[in-house]
Amino acid sequence: MHKATATDLPPGRSNPIMEKIVSLCKRRGFIFQSSEIYGGLASAWDYGPLGAELKRNVKNAWWKAIVHDRDDMVGLDASILMHPKVWEASGHVDSFADLVVECKNCHKRVRLEEFVNISELPRPGAIEIFGQNERRYQELASSLNRYLAEIPDHQHPKCPYCGEQKWTGLRRFNLMFETHAGPQKDTASLVFLRPETAQGIFVNFLNVLDTTRRKLPFGIAQIGKSFRNEITPGNFTFRTREFEQMEIEYFTRPEEAPKYHEQWIEERRRWYLDLGIKKEKLHLRKHGPDELAHYAAACTDIEYNFPFGWSELEGIANRTDFDLKQHSKFSGRDLQYQDAVTQEKFFPYIIEPSGGVDRAALAFLVDSYHEEEVKGETRVVLRLSKALAPIKVAVLPLLKKNNDIVTMAQKIKDDLKKDFVAVYDDTAAIGRLYRRQDEVGTFYCVTVDVQSLTDKQVTVRDRDTMEQERVAVEGLKRYLIERLLY
Repeated sequence: MHKATATDLPPGRSNPIMEKIVSLCKRRGFIFQSSEIYGGLASAWDYGPLGAELKRNVKNAWWKAIVHDRDDMVGLDASILMHPKVWEASGHVDSFADLVVECKNCHKRVRLEEFVNISELPRPGAIEIFGQNERRYQELASSLNRYLAEIPDHQHPKCPYCGEQKWTGLRRFNLMFETHAGPQKDTASLVFLRPETAQGIFVNFLNVLDTTRRKLPFGIAQIGKSFRNEITPGNFTFRTREFEQMEIEYFTRPEEAPKYHEQWIEERRRWYLDLGIKKEKLHLRKHGPDELAHYAAACTDIEYNFPFGWSELEGIANRTDFDLKQHSKFSGRDLQYQDAVTQEKFFPYIIEPSGGVDRAALAFLVDSYHEEEVKGETRVVLRLSKALAPIKVAVLPLLKKNNDIVTMAQKIKDDLKKDFVAVYDDTAAIGRLYRRQDEVGTFYCVTVDVQSLTDKQVTVRDRDTMEQERVAVEGLKRYLIERLLY
């Protein structure tokens, strides 16, 4: 088994900012290495108490914006295991592969995209491997093999793992995980862990249509786990073999697809901004003709400027009518949409905004991380939005040995928990408790002191400004509701 490193980066590619994020996540209970007591498993991560809250908040914010706040969307939760024919129809069995080169010394494989970045070859751009046509693959293979043959080994790119400079030619590597269903381990029992959630939506198109009586345009949304046997996972939770997707398949008339494609690009960009991502840290990257999957008419990525560079948060693609046509062909079922008025039948075009829960959570963590000097000391604070902060309110007793103060503080916490995620903490001095809550993004700290016993007021401290205000206990909940829920 591969053991995990701090950020799953090759030797010599450390990143100080990412190391701070990883350290904070471990120290405060956001993210742990999977199977850490056994040395860890590379590219596998467990979300701790606060990480689970953050991740759930990301999904809840997405579901609210996409399903609950719209009249043209419904939800779905499809099975991870599906009939093997699904993946034949979609093209994954034949062509869902990464293009890789292999170091002849340590036998580590490197994705073509990463190899091009460390070589003198012109960068061909991020390549959508699924559905990649044979001509494009042969062009890339010929170009790379010619480059490797024309110059001596000592001028080749160095392997990021061992430093050697000897490489194989370009190869395909299928990314799907195989498993077996039932007691017999044979070809008849072969199934796959889904590499995307989209196909679960496509094969349920008729079921949703029949049960909801939706009219075009409408969408189906889904959040769920997917699995890809990535060659070079890394950068903490950015690229992993097990991950969670937030996907929309939006069905529309073919002639209206370009319009809705543009609308979804802006709507998805706005979602990240509304949840606190800095505008200058986002940009849109339109795919060139040589990058598009064979079924796509257009695709634009929303990219975020991570500490390791600009990388994809979400892709919004116009998938045309490829998917429903393929599943109609392979299943024998007619998946065309029929207009109730004109009786016209056709395959809808599909706009697909597809983002990762884990990537989004990582972006929100990175973007909210802030260091500042306060009274000669470094204050670390996560400036997470109200919707995403794992803890909204922390109730802190100034003197934990004073039973009356402790009782009052715990009573306040119990009352606040009916409306917010609230915690009680008396495990350190008040200054350290404040810093601890700052580090995890808690919006307000409520301090109960000796004076609170007589004047029935508490001190409320704001996370971002550190300003403090005395608030009557009787009006505390209303005070917080006005600032956290509206």
